[in-house]
Amino acid sequence: MSVKPAPASAPFVGPFALTTLSAPAEPAGPAGPAFPALVTPEEHVVDLRDALGDERLTVRRLLEDWPGVLPRLRLLAADDAVERRPLSQFRVHAPVEPRQVFQSGANYRQHVIDLHVAHRAPGDDRPEDERRAEAAEIMDRRAAEDLPYVFIGLPSAITGPYDDVVLPAWAEKPDWELELAAVIGKPAHRVSAEQALAHVAGYTIANDLTDRATVFRRDMPQIGTDWLRSKNAPGFTPLGPWLVPAESIADPDDLRLILKLNGEPMQDESTKDMIFNVARMVSYASHTAQLLPGDVVLTGSPAGNGMHWGRLLRDGDVMDASITGLGAQRTRCVAEVTS
Repeated sequence: MSVKPAPASAPFVGPFALTTLSAPAEPAGPAGPAFPALVTPEEHVVDLRDALGDERLTVRRLLEDWPGVLPRLRLLAADDAVERRPLSQFRVHAPVEPRQVFQSGANYRQHVIDLHVAHRAPGDDRPEDERRAEAAEIMDRRAAEDLPYVFIGLPSAITGPYDDVVLPAWAEKPDWELELAAVIGKPAHRVSAEQALAHVAGYTIANDLTDRATVFRRDMPQIGTDWLRSKNAPGFTPLGPWLVPAESIADPDDLRLILKLNGEPMQDESTKDMIFNVARMVSYASHTAQLLPGDVVLTGSPAGNGMHWGRLLRDGDVMDASITGLGAQRTRCVAEVTS
């Protein structure tokens, strides 16, 4: 199921964005096949299978030839003679199906400092300002040593930007994490930070849900974190709605992220607060893995998660998430039904 998106006068910045759509399900049958679409700010849709003459086309296949296809997309967006249909006739899916998902933790300075202060070690009775200064020093050292914290997510956790999110019965403390996501448009392996943004096709919105109760292994603390269990339930990564080309985003390191829970602001921060910017994050990931077209690099979440507020997700909650120039997503939480 899905909830209606929040109304928006300007769904995204720039002349066009990409996404994946399908015709809504008819009462007597299943939904139509998903297809790649060009969307205009007026919320008109161009079916790219027809426009580019390829019935097997997907957004990921477009990204595999991004330098060659981008000029054609610009022309299509400006051509009023191309057949267009209202976006309201379609269901919006995640804009791309990545082969790899790279996730980042501890990348917003204020968020990490808050966590450092909140998780006081036993017997540490120092004043808060002293512990904040210590945390700030740690952040400065991490930045200087160029060591982001990146781990792997599963593509199967991705869902659409308006789809319901099922909270598993075993998830005791499900939490939200609004993040800017960079989408790769050219293979990247061992690229420098100066080269990295040339490998980014565009940007989208991600909400990287996490069950806080299962982040750390209780059976054997020495094992450390368990990202498979805590982050990769089906639907735990709402993505989209739009893949906005990088050329339409003036500065990915100066975007405002806002997440509201049932209409109440929870996260409101700028990507300026990132310790490692988009270029450094992409570069760092590429020095271990080969980043492929369509892959998604999540860049971390700012302060204001549920643990901060003492309020975790529960059945019926609605999350509205937006990032400057990238539109907005709306997802509803639904408790898993167990027999």
